[in-house]
Amino acid sequence: MTNEQTLKMEFTLKSMDFNLAGEASSKIKQVLQRIGISSAVIRRIAIGTYEAEMNAIIHAVNGKMTVEVSKDKTEVTVVDEGPGIHDVDMAMTEGYSTAPDHIREMGFGAGMGLPNMARCSDVFSIKSEYGVGTEIYMIFNH
Repeated sequence: MTNEQTLKMEFTLKSMDFNLAGEASSKIKQVLQRIGISSAVIRRIAIGTYEAEMNAIIHAVNGKMTVEVSKDKTEVTVVDEGPGIHDVDMAMTEGYSTAPDHIREMGFGAGMGLPNMARCSDVFSIKSEYGVGTEIYMIFNH
């Protein structure tokens, strides 16, 4: 990949579609492996994108993940329509979850999604409007 090249991928994230859960992050990982990104960086990107993907599937009405890969970084934007986050600071607390019991019984909703995204990315921002939706932006340096 040359300095000027950018690879762009987009994924639709559908509410409660657990049959496709993890598919976007898996495809991103495969593409990054093919273009020679280091395994340590791919691991961080895979965790961040999986957590973002699952949050949208669990909490939103629908969402979209956009991934742009350049020579030196991968940028990920996830925009969803849904309930939004009432208290972003609380949501960033490890273990805090608003996932319903039936989601937790499936093994999801442990309250680690947002903290893991922030921990794995080099740049992390979140904007949320309660009752409207959430936008997450992450940069992973290569």
